[in-house]
Amino acid sequence: MTLEDVAATCETVNVTVGDRVDGVATVELCRPDARNALNAQLRSELKEVFDEIPNSDVKVVVLTGAADTGAFVAGADVTELRERDALEQREASKRPRIYEHVDDCPMPVIARINGHALGGGCELIQACDIRIGHEDAKIGQPEINLGIMPGGGGTQRLPRLVGEGHAMRLILTGELIDATEAQDIGLVDEVHGDDSFDDRVYELAESMAAKSPVALEFAKKSVKAASRMDLESGIEYEAELFAQLFATEDKNEGIDAFFEDRDPEWPSE
Repeated sequence: MTLEDVAATCETVNVTVGDRVDGVATVELCRPDARNALNAQLRSELKEVFDEIPNSDVKVVVLTGAADTGAFVAGADVTELRERDALEQREASKRPRIYEHVDDCPMPVIARINGHALGGGCELIQACDIRIGHEDAKIGQPEINLGIMPGGGGTQRLPRLVGEGHAMRLILTGELIDATEAQDIGLVDEVHGDDSFDDRVYELAESMAAKSPVALEFAKKSVKAASRMDLESGIEYEAELFAQLFATEDKNEGIDAFFEDRDPEWPSE
């Protein structure tokens, strides 16, 4: 099945490819009645889409909430959480979950945070590579208010992004912050209003989509390794990935295009 075929079977996920930028897929979460709360169906369909993306011609992914939902992801589906016991939750928490599917995607993933990103939604943007927030968005980990804690990677990814102090404050108080404060502490990379929000998201996507697909994949792997390895191991890993790129046609084409003052035509596309 193609990515389009998989998307056509989904009820809670919309996918368009190349509508704004060639090679860029926009993946929209679409549960308007629940502000995109992550229920089992949405999680399953989003996994199916991200499983198929590496088999497509997509070079960059924009992950966002659909326009009529009023949110990026308002959290997990609390009704489902209330009905589970510990054994059922252990089963539901088996990896890879949607957070790992997004994190492990070989292509860069941009979180277009068009509205509230709370709980599981906040964890979902943490799994993305770049986070662009709308100025009206609210972001936070309010699970503590329900007598639980983040369980989708929030206690691990959040401190790596914002530091332990800010992570403790957000997780232990359940406080919601606006996009500007999220940018100040490093949880969001950029904040924009209506006049520039989409332009900036797709400007970034277009810039990355013009690069060598294999170089994008290896560079993403190496940066991700920085928070998962000690410095010496990370430098060794970077050097190995760097050397592997010298076995690709893209390396030769990129350097030749530089000397010839032209745009490269990547063989790996």
